[in-house]
Amino acid sequence: MKTRHVLLILCFFLLLACQDKRAKEIERLVTEWQGKEIRFPEGLVFTRFISDTVNLTIPEAPYKVLVYVDSVGCTSCKLQLPRWKEFITTMDSLSGGNVPFLFIFQSNDPKEIRYLLKRDNFDKPICLDVSDRLNRLNHFPIDNRFQTFLLDRNNRVVLIGDPVHNPQIKELYINKVSGGKSAPHVLTTARIETSSIALGDIPLGESAEATFTLTNTGKRPLVIMDVATTCGCAEPSFDKHPVQPSDSLHVKVRMTPKDKGFFNEVITVKCNTRQMIRFCIRGTAI
Repeated sequence: MKTRHVLLILCFFLLLACQDKRAKEIERLVTEWQGKEIRFPEGLVFTRFISDTVNLTIPEAPYKVLVYVDSVGCTSCKLQLPRWKEFITTMDSLSGGNVPFLFIFQSNDPKEIRYLLKRDNFDKPICLDVSDRLNRLNHFPIDNRFQTFLLDRNNRVVLIGDPVHNPQIKELYINKVSGGKSAPHVLTTARIETSSIALGDIPLGESAEATFTLTNTGKRPLVIMDVATTCGCAEPSFDKHPVQPSDSLHVKVRMTPKDKGFFNEVITVKCNTRQMIRFCIRGTAI
């Protein structure tokens, strides 16, 4: 019953985050992967910075997090390594460091991966799976939002979803590992002045910034707990202090495109309102 309860909660959060046309597909995906065993190929080699080999085997811990990253699209945007460092710190504080993280990248460009790891000082062991053996064994979803898994001791999927891109998924991971001991939030309501900002043309190598305002329209203090973006090119920052009714909080997003073309990125704000708040920035990188 507990497993089914977790599944229903996860489906609920995911359904809220998607349009109606995607709801059935998301529900099918979650149902398909819940409880599924992840198979690991033999001989996976883990290294630090693609240079120093680490003696790491697949651990038999009560929980472990598997992060698979394919080679499609902008690798830097998908990784968001600084946010992973923050999440690992959070999980370590909850579990006493007993939740291992398995980062497995499918890439034939070790120079790019090494650059990203050193740029963000990400010293956790990673496996460079050039031949994509892990994916060929398991046939992961194509959607990279569903290529991260919380696994149990027997490598079966407990939760599916990317916690650094989706605050609701992040909370599910935390609740599961902590045994559901997270404190309940006192809810309020909020109004946004605008939900979409056009940044226009941005030359590659340059940045543009958008500022969104949330006004507390309820009777309790309003506080932002987390902000996530759909792309690592968009770097959010936000007011971390609570504000009283009628006062406002601000979310700033600095966009630094890495590839030319049109962009339309979604910023998801988790605060103590009944539903998450979403903003959008759009423009063209030239």
